[in-house]
Amino acid sequence: MGLFDNVEKSIEKAVRGAFSLGSKTLQPVEMASALRRELDDKAMTLDAGRTLAPNVFNIELGDADFQRARSWGVTLAEELCDVVINHARSQVYVLQGPVRVTFNHHPDLRPGQFEVNSTTEREDGASAPVQHAQAPASPPARPSQSPSANQAPAPVYKRPAQVKGQAVLDIDGQRYSLNASSIVLGRSTEADILIDDTGVSRKHLEIRTADGTSTAVDLGSTNGSYVDGHRVQGTAVLRDGSTITMGRTQITFRVVPARNGGSR
Repeated sequence: MGLFDNVEKSIEKAVRGAFSLGSKTLQPVEMASALRRELDDKAMTLDAGRTLAPNVFNIELGDADFQRARSWGVTLAEELCDVVINHARSQVYVLQGPVRVTFNHHPDLRPGQFEVNSTTEREDGASAPVQHAQAPASPPARPSQSPSANQAPAPVYKRPAQVKGQAVLDIDGQRYSLNASSIVLGRSTEADILIDDTGVSRKHLEIRTADGTSTAVDLGSTNGSYVDGHRVQGTAVLRDGSTITMGRTQITFRVVPARNGGSR
């Protein structure tokens, strides 16, 4: 909630006026609370320690609120993306791709009313069936542009789902911190993390971390490396909850608060 408190300090005055109509005032904090509830309501447990949550959100607004949202959409949607990312982090939810918040027009809604619909969409664009058929979202309009009288492209903001923290690997009940830019896993005693598995090559896989992003690199292993069931061809980006398979060994990649990072 601390991040959104800062958001409200910076845009509260403008947004309060923008969303006011008569006695109804739609506040950013109401949308933030609704997004948190949507995450919790739609979260789905995949297996022990992995809970999938939606990452694409459509906020539907009535006539007047939609027009006002177009003026403030970029700033507001950006901060709402942060609300989603931080709530997902606090609840240890897995997000399949970047977080996206879109404001859409729903003429049947009264001033101050809004609805939130969500879907899960992978980074490659594949998604679950959407609740409402809509035209493809366009980039957000600049604040200086005036909304047209007809249905206009809704403001959209997309933010990577990555969360800050300590990257770790969970292997056979032990946790290893990825505290170097390059960590090699393999059966050799020269590897940074020793994997006692005859199906694993001496130097099987490298995990590289740079600018807060970790990637898996197969080192020409005999049996190959797999991330979330897909064979690594070159490199594969790791996300919180990703499963790495080497031989008969399964490894879970996690991003945890830095103070709780594990060690060898």
